[in-house]
Amino acid sequence: MTPLSRLFSVVLLAAIGANFNSALAQKKDEKKASKAMSQEAKRGRYLAQIAGCNDCHTPGYMESAGKVEESVWLTGDTLGWRGPWGTTYAPNLRLVAKEMTAEQFMARARSELRPPMPWFAVRDMTDADVRAIHAYLRHLGPAGNPAPAYLPPDKTPSGPFVQFPGPPPGAAKGK
Repeated sequence: MTPLSRLFSVVLLAAIGANFNSALAQKKDEKKASKAMSQEAKRGRYLAQIAGCNDCHTPGYMESAGKVEESVWLTGDTLGWRGPWGTTYAPNLRLVAKEMTAEQFMARARSELRPPMPWFAVRDMTDADVRAIHAYLRHLGPAGNPAPAYLPPDKTPSGPFVQFPGPPPGAAKGK
């Protein structure tokens, strides 16, 4: 091979490589654009952060002061919350919301749930706020696995859990 033909081959390969990289970058940009977040989903993202949803529904979020990749957000946790009600687990909200309409999600989110879920805080949110959280969950898409199932008070969890104390002696329920 002559030096000139060698040079021509190198230039040709470089041009092909540049075009290939350009095509890959364009595909990546197209994928990002198709996954662009709506204003409603952006508001839902903000609300999920400030309302503390990630604290329980994202593994490692509290322990790392929120330094968890967004791809893991709201995928539930295997840490149990045990008290007089039994043991509950923060569900994978992304799996919960994947098949639900906004109205179905609002009804579930506002229903009376087991502790420590502050369902009453979600109940007091505006419809627009709960819909925004649903839009954000749908934007993220399904990921992760379901959380462990609820355990009744007489069952001891096999994995890690936080133990809540029982009510003080003589405390009347609801007061």
